[in-house]
Amino acid sequence: MQTALPEKLLATAEGEEANRILRSCVHCGFCTATCPTYQLLGDELDGPRGRIYLIKQLLEGEPVSRITQRHLDRCLGCRACETTCPSGVDYHRLLDIGRMHLGLRVDRSLLQNLSYRGLRLILPYAKRFGFLLRVGQTLRPLLPSGIKTKVPQRRTAGPRPTNDHKRRMILFEGCAQPAGTPNTNAAAARVLDRLGIGTVNPKGQGCCGAISQHLAAEPEALTFMRRNIDAWWPHLEAGAEALLITASGCGSMVKEYGQLLRADPDYAEKAKRVSEITFDLAEVLAKEDLSKLKLEIGVPSVGYHSPCSLQHGQQLAGLVEKILQELGFELTPVADSHLCCGSAGTYSILQPKISKQLLNNKLAALQAGTPTVIATANIGCQLHLETRAKVPVRHWIELVDEATSG
Repeated sequence: MQTALPEKLLATAEGEEANRILRSCVHCGFCTATCPTYQLLGDELDGPRGRIYLIKQLLEGEPVSRITQRHLDRCLGCRACETTCPSGVDYHRLLDIGRMHLGLRVDRSLLQNLSYRGLRLILPYAKRFGFLLRVGQTLRPLLPSGIKTKVPQRRTAGPRPTNDHKRRMILFEGCAQPAGTPNTNAAAARVLDRLGIGTVNPKGQGCCGAISQHLAAEPEALTFMRRNIDAWWPHLEAGAEALLITASGCGSMVKEYGQLLRADPDYAEKAKRVSEITFDLAEVLAKEDLSKLKLEIGVPSVGYHSPCSLQHGQQLAGLVEKILQELGFELTPVADSHLCCGSAGTYSILQPKISKQLLNNKLAALQAGTPTVIATANIGCQLHLETRAKVPVRHWIELVDEATSG
């Protein structure tokens, strides 16, 4: 694609990056075939190719409006287009850059501004989110049915192991997961303990920065990233072999720390190192001898939903499924497994109509094989799916933990 970005923009790191990404697009349109919003809405501007043109016009200084804003807002950021693209277009980075520049030229409505600000003030902060979630859970019986389904049931975490192991990994806690699904990391710690791996939870770690990054607040996101690096670094120097993440959305973000902080003289090298040793839980288990995890109870039939952040963001499609099958779980067939469930971070809150359509389609595919449980690998997907699912929705490591715990 030919570009004509202003010299002033090209002189910046993000301008150079955007120009490189735009020039890598060859207009083939393969991406539209796998774009969830294009499939639903049938509008070229609600597909990756159309949005790339909109961002090109924006960065070249052409007129933009709230129409441009609406089409970019409708993008899930699922990155299915990147999996399909034969030219390796780094679409999600172009989208982040486009949204930041659009925010400088097009105002949002008062309601949108309040929504965006509220999400950034609450979700990335574990204590704030946890407090409000507990309030909602306490009032849940009194809430209207439409709101009640969006408030997850209160969950408890089982005990974490205290055994000492020569092998140690940092276990990332995140912001929403400790309150929303507290047993996920506890289950991961117990399974790893059976494999001879200890876990540590550094003080000071928090949100990975994805919420701010995808809401066009990159400076704020970079602050979260630096804080996490500061919390992890002493443990890495002390011999922790990996940074382990059970929420695939966070994993996608942390694996990009090196790229996003490459121009920071104080954090560039540390960020690069962090990204290099960041692994999804499935990547870790895939390298271990799983014969040590002997199934001790009957296993349920599982409808597995692979989060977009795992299969498209981290390019780990099929890895969790392989582990579950190796352990003896029965996986039911799921049509169109590459499509998004509609959670997509804050998307289900900001774009509820489209999100609900995607959710209904995804649950129809997941439940067609009549599984006894739905499993996934990301907290956002888990909480979103369970709002309308007819069977329980769990993180896959909880199933492994229960089946091998005796």
